[in-house]
Amino acid sequence: MKASLQDKEWVAKFEKPKGDPSGFLKPATTVLSPYLKFGCLSSRYFYHCIQDVYRSVRNYTKPPVSLSGQLLWRDFFYKVFFGTPNFDQIKGNKICKQIPWSENEELFVAWRDGRTGYPWIDAIMIQLRKWGWMHHLARHSVSCLLTRGDLFIHWEKGRDVFERLLIDSDWAINNGNWLWLSCSSFFYQYHRIYSPITFGKKYDPNGNYIRHFIPVLKDMSREYIYEPWTAPLSIHKKAKCIICKDYPKPVVDHDTASKECRKRMGEAYASNRLDSNSSKGKPSNLSRRKWSHGDHGASNSSIAKLLRTSRSE
Repeated sequence: MKASLQDKEWVAKFEKPKGDPSGFLKPATTVLSPYLKFGCLSSRYFYHCIQDVYRSVRNYTKPPVSLSGQLLWRDFFYKVFFGTPNFDQIKGNKICKQIPWSENEELFVAWRDGRTGYPWIDAIMIQLRKWGWMHHLARHSVSCLLTRGDLFIHWEKGRDVFERLLIDSDWAINNGNWLWLSCSSFFYQYHRIYSPITFGKKYDPNGNYIRHFIPVLKDMSREYIYEPWTAPLSIHKKAKCIICKDYPKPVVDHDTASKECRKRMGEAYASNRLDSNSSKGKPSNLSRRKWSHGDHGASNSSIAKLLRTSRSE
């Protein structure tokens, strides 16, 4: 912690969700989450140490995007799960959109094992399995692809994988983020989807992250490192990586799959609205503030602004 806070300029300018998800030799965050999770580091002590840094500089970012704001998000998810029965599941969870997710074990296993055919996604899942950690934007990428982005598979299945493999897996935060990234709660702009091709490319155009975690692609041309299936056979042979033999082709076509996911999400949201309207009576303003309705207080301007600002994709 002290090593992270020594760079006062970095602390003052810290702004989430900005950061480089492809940075693995030198991560773009403090990587203190496992120590906070296991109680090796007091979150309260960390918070006040950050405040000490803020008092020593002229300008610094503010919550919810600041470094101290990340600790507030931690408490946010704790507070919501404490007041939400069945927070860790879709059934009986009043703040969770009831979405008819698909059952496709083949696609799920491909995602879990880093064999989707999308190098950016596969590298992230391999890093998770090998290191037990990855950048928060990398987590966003794979969570989106599994659920509302491409595969339309239940967020609970992804949550279980993270729970088992992440060294910083925290029950409230893990469940809360899967609810968020699947657009089942908190965040509802389901049409905004992380591309498994272009998102990683803007941070790491040479594909160094992919080359590190997927050695079979280490000699792939920069032009095709994020889409190796589009390269001609001559490129495959030169890179000693033949698609469908040494590395899989994509399990789905992203353009087609994401379009279908948007359609199914729209239908699910419409169905949730109908179910809400047909329920007996209307919830009071108080009950809305207590997150007891499917929209859980989205009309509350302060909360809505907080959510929009910090988790914009």
